[in-house]
Amino acid sequence: MVAAPGENMRINGDRLWDALMDMAKIGPGIAGGNNRQTLTDADAEGRSLFKTWCENAGLKIGVDKMGTMFATRAGADPNALPVYVGSHLDTQPTGGKYDGVLGVLSALEVVRTMNDLGIKTKHPIVVTNWTNEEGARFAPAMLASGVFAGMHSLDYAYGRKDPEGKTFGEELKRIGWLGDEEVGARKMHAYFEYHIEQGPILEAEDKTIGVVTHCQGLWWLEFTLTGKEAHTGSTPMNMRVNAGLAMSRIIEMVQGVAMENQPGAVGGVGQVFFSPNSRNVLPGKVVFTVDIRTPDKEKLDRMRAKIEAEAPVICDALGVGCSVEAIGHFAPVTFDPKLVTAVRNAAEKLGYSHMNIISGAGHDACWAAKVAPATMVMCPCVGGLSHNEAEEISKEWATAGADVLFHAVLETAEIVA
Repeated sequence: MVAAPGENMRINGDRLWDALMDMAKIGPGIAGGNNRQTLTDADAEGRSLFKTWCENAGLKIGVDKMGTMFATRAGADPNALPVYVGSHLDTQPTGGKYDGVLGVLSALEVVRTMNDLGIKTKHPIVVTNWTNEEGARFAPAMLASGVFAGMHSLDYAYGRKDPEGKTFGEELKRIGWLGDEEVGARKMHAYFEYHIEQGPILEAEDKTIGVVTHCQGLWWLEFTLTGKEAHTGSTPMNMRVNAGLAMSRIIEMVQGVAMENQPGAVGGVGQVFFSPNSRNVLPGKVVFTVDIRTPDKEKLDRMRAKIEAEAPVICDALGVGCSVEAIGHFAPVTFDPKLVTAVRNAAEKLGYSHMNIISGAGHDACWAAKVAPATMVMCPCVGGLSHNEAEEISKEWATAGADVLFHAVLETAEIVA
């Protein structure tokens, strides 16, 4: 017999909030947030705490060769595929306490609440912590879920280097979280991910729940510009080969391309490396990454083509060398309509205000959607601020989204009497 969860069934918001605050003690930032970058000692410590919590909840831990953690609560039907629920514990160098972490610990709270209420489901539930979602230390982002979905090879992932030249594979071994499971061998009945919005729309519209219908496509284009190192004070303006100037003109061009493709398109640069990075030396080399996004595939490809065509023209005019490499990409994603409806129905049943929303950021759910039905739940964040130590949400927002997640997961995993 299959039963539907009643609207009086809620997660323990205080316990969820306490878990968030306890995890935030690991890898603290300098301004109230977190620096728990992937495969660092702080990441290892956070993983160990999460493992302890999962084991205390009666979950069986598995780890794959990308270090992704899977904590399983058995289902009543041994042949039923699991419902996966999760996100990531790694952060940006100056990250907040909620980006990714909210999704992982809310997934754990779903299981803890099921234990409290004695709920059994036909399908197993798997709480998931994906490795290297952020891509801050090892590009590209969503690396482990990308390997899981067959978008990257394991060798490619192991060979990715951080700014110090350390490889992903070496660091995964060093921190002791190299698992033995083949990546992607697991099969999913469905995948849910709960996340802060990372944008201002829900707060501005005074909505508590974001029902995520799509995720924007993305290209990360890494430019390497080669100029000539020269003294900034003694080199005449007309004799400079200024890679920094070329970069600034490319950034302005990217802004124009994004504006030409409104509505629903964005573009910008968030990472720049100057060499030699001295106050009085023109850079001989500049490396920076252009980030363009839109939910429209044709528009996304058109933007990339125009940027890659115009950048060399800009550089040629200044005598600067230009090369570009696509280091990150995913196509726009349409999430599973049945799961989207489950999220919307849960919000309505629980009385939470809600609206459809398109995720402006990439998430592991984007790759999971390649191999299984998937969707996301979102809650607001103050001022839309994320990837910033000042990132903030309220306990009420966190609890509401976790309640919706709880009900949508139970509907999908099928309660058994």
